[in-house]
Amino acid sequence: MKFILDNWQLIAVALASGGMLMWPVIQGATAGGISTAGAVQLINRERAIVVDVCEADEFAAGHVGGAKNVPVGELEKRLPEVVKNKTVPLILVCATGARANRALATARKLGYEQAQVLTGGLKAWREANLPVEKA
Repeated sequence: MKFILDNWQLIAVALASGGMLMWPVIQGATAGGISTAGAVQLINRERAIVVDVCEADEFAAGHVGGAKNVPVGELEKRLPEVVKNKTVPLILVCATGARANRALATARKLGYEQAQVLTGGLKAWREANLPVEKA
């Protein structure tokens, strides 16, 4: 007990460091993300549909090949028009993954149970040297 009282600051730093190291693991488990390699497999094997939730100008500047553009603000209204089959895997993409994580809740609420977010977004896609189209 004396050790704990004498070294409480070191223990606090160790716990905080451990928490920061575990944060990406915890966040990844709840985010429902998929890696670029996993996304390519879903696209090729299960005909997954890629939906880019960026704004139209960002989409025009560069997007995953074959992606459909549905800005996050219009997702609830336009997603059922763009992707009619709710059983097909859906990969949500944005520039970094932040907007796609918000869009995931909307997609699941609309009944797209196989919706996933591309972890790292378009940035990770480019870093993996995968093809990017421009409109």
